[in-house]
Amino acid sequence: MKDMTMNLKADCKTCRSYLPDLLLDDGFLLQHRAVAEHLQACSECRTELESLQAAVELLDTWSVPEPSTYFDAKLHARLREASEAAPEGLWSRLRSYLLYSTERGVRPVMAGGLALVLVLGGGGTFLGLYQHTTVQAQVSPTVNDLKVMDNNAQTLQQMDQLLDSGSDDGSTPPTT
Repeated sequence: MKDMTMNLKADCKTCRSYLPDLLLDDGFLLQHRAVAEHLQACSECRTELESLQAAVELLDTWSVPEPSTYFDAKLHARLREASEAAPEGLWSRLRSYLLYSTERGVRPVMAGGLALVLVLGGGGTFLGLYQHTTVQAQVSPTVNDLKVMDNNAQTLQQMDQLLDSGSDDGSTPPTT
């Protein structure tokens, strides 16, 4: 039973991939019998096809609105203003080219520049181009004394543990 539902979903997926062809080509169902049989058997695919056909019919009835009577005059005035305007400066042209250009010639140059920055910044340290020095903080004598006292306390604690474990076996600890 599970295999049949998986096959039905695969058929629905195949049928839905052919829906645009069914809308545009009237002889498509004659050429593809499996799709026609699936449409007869599957109500979901059939209703989706019918809704798409209704949308296409609605689009066929739509009429394009007429442009304004002053459209041509406004367009020519704007073109005239643009041609008479002062030329832009170098930086504004370069900025607009980089921001709005669809040419792909800039992308490899920018990618190469970024790669160079990464190599010099990150890899330059390993190549010896940059020498990073680390500054060690000065430790005060008080901190050194506290470390020594802590180490002594740990040593005394370990000695006490050794002495306590030695007295458990019945022998007496040596006295000094």
